[in-house]
Amino acid sequence: MRGTWVRAGVLVALLAAAGVVALTVDLPDVGTVRGWVDRSGLAGLVLLTSGVGVALLAPVPRTALSLLLGVVLGFWGGFAAAVVGGALGGLGAFGLARWLGRDAVTKLAGRRLAEVDRRLVGHGFGPMLLVRISPIPFMPVSYAAGLTAMRLAPYTAATVLGIVPGSALQVAVGASVGGLPEWVTSPGGLVVEGAVVLLLVAGGVLWWRRTRSRTG
Repeated sequence: MRGTWVRAGVLVALLAAAGVVALTVDLPDVGTVRGWVDRSGLAGLVLLTSGVGVALLAPVPRTALSLLLGVVLGFWGGFAAAVVGGALGGLGAFGLARWLGRDAVTKLAGRRLAEVDRRLVGHGFGPMLLVRISPIPFMPVSYAAGLTAMRLAPYTAATVLGIVPGSALQVAVGASVGGLPEWVTSPGGLVVEGAVVLLLVAGGVLWWRRTRSRTG
């Protein structure tokens, strides 16, 4: 029992510390980051992507990070870093919440959480995909999902697929604001736009089928 509340206290302390760091630490300017990545090569890209994952454990807007990645790395490099970094951040927050906070929330919420668990264990992918596609802030969703009984596999799949459309558009804006019309009509742009449309349609169909099956 005591260990449950100690772990919950650690989670709260980590979130508070992350918030303080996010509000007080000055980030390096774009030119500095771009020069460092150019000099470091693949290792720099890996570290930058990992840094995005760590930043998303704190209340840092994923949209702002994706825009900056587009400016620093261009479209394809920034897109890859945004998606992989987003997946890492989402998994990290999910794991921390599950390990440190799940037991305490279960004791506090009781039957109310049990009902949420029942719905998410069997039908978690569709709702999570829709949430990830929507403009709901990234970090709270990641931690909240970890506090439920949602399984890791559907959470991961929905997170990765759900952040693709927003990442593509945000990185594209960061990579080439002035050249955005040309990018939209380029082969790469058309592929990304098609993928965005397919994901939105698939998410809508999944949501409709889940809703129909529960009400039918």
